[in-house]
Amino acid sequence: MSTRHTATLICTLSITSLVLAGCGGNDDSSEGEGIEASITLYTSEPQEKIDELIADFNEVEPDVDVEVYRAGTGDLTARIESEMAGGDPGADVFLAADAPTFEGYKEQDLLLPLESEEAEAVQEEFQDPEGYYYGTRVIPTVIAYNTNDVDTPPESWDELTEEEYDGQITLPNPAVSGAAAFNAAVWYLNDDMGESWFEDVAENSPVIADSNGPVGQDVASGTYPVGIVVDFMMRDLRDQGSPVEVSYPVEGAPYIYQPVGIFESTEEEEASRAFVDYLISQRGQEFAVEQNYMPVRDDAGTPEGAPDLDEVTLMEADIDEVSENQEEAIDLFDSTIGAN
Repeated sequence: MSTRHTATLICTLSITSLVLAGCGGNDDSSEGEGIEASITLYTSEPQEKIDELIADFNEVEPDVDVEVYRAGTGDLTARIESEMAGGDPGADVFLAADAPTFEGYKEQDLLLPLESEEAEAVQEEFQDPEGYYYGTRVIPTVIAYNTNDVDTPPESWDELTEEEYDGQITLPNPAVSGAAAFNAAVWYLNDDMGESWFEDVAENSPVIADSNGPVGQDVASGTYPVGIVVDFMMRDLRDQGSPVEVSYPVEGAPYIYQPVGIFESTEEEEASRAFVDYLISQRGQEFAVEQNYMPVRDDAGTPEGAPDLDEVTLMEADIDEVSENQEEAIDLFDSTIGAN
């Protein structure tokens, strides 16, 4: 019998006001209290999406205030590095694009081990085996195209090196976008792409945007008919009526799974853990699907109009190799594609 039921039974049987008063006190204390705290989140999520996500989280934890600093992953990491020089990061929770960044923080002992029970439902390939960060949504990079301008869309990365795409392509800057930086390393390490692919794409004078957002907008407007961009943004634009579709390249789509972690320096560990638990819970993952993301667990469904994850060829890469080669890949990007 639970403590609360025992207390209720005593209250029913007691005839003295002293016992009754004592039971009333026990009932009040047994109701419990939610978490009351304020946490700071650093994230590369689009502002509208993170605002919607926090609103849903607050239906679960209404007394946890989440203050957001939103920027591209490159700007976020620069901010954290500056803050570290003065002591500790200004964030409690970090939700951003690429696993190599989290690997670096883990090596510096900046992250708390998470140990969430919800992680049991997260696919193994989308979480740190040591439990310092978890993926929160799968984000492949694809070839997007404007359906008013492109009759036969490119279906491979290799096709983008063909002459017909001269001046037709836009893509994000890996010095700004964490996903783009990760992609650069994956392409660089791929035996069928590598340095020669960067050089061949550069021959078509692609236009570099700061991040994925402007790439998607340029494809939707027809400014550039083809873009290399994360898939969820194009589903958002299509749902808003833009004439866009995507190809998942036959060689495979590089992808990130937008990890989340908690800085060891947090003073609000309980609330930070509650936020992480929500993100990878079934409810949190179903909300990610509502926001057009592919989920990291298989009980949350699939975004409308998107293929099931097991229908997509993903371009795999060893995380340690990506971490070791990412800066070299960005330099190669700058000296070839970015030099136009």
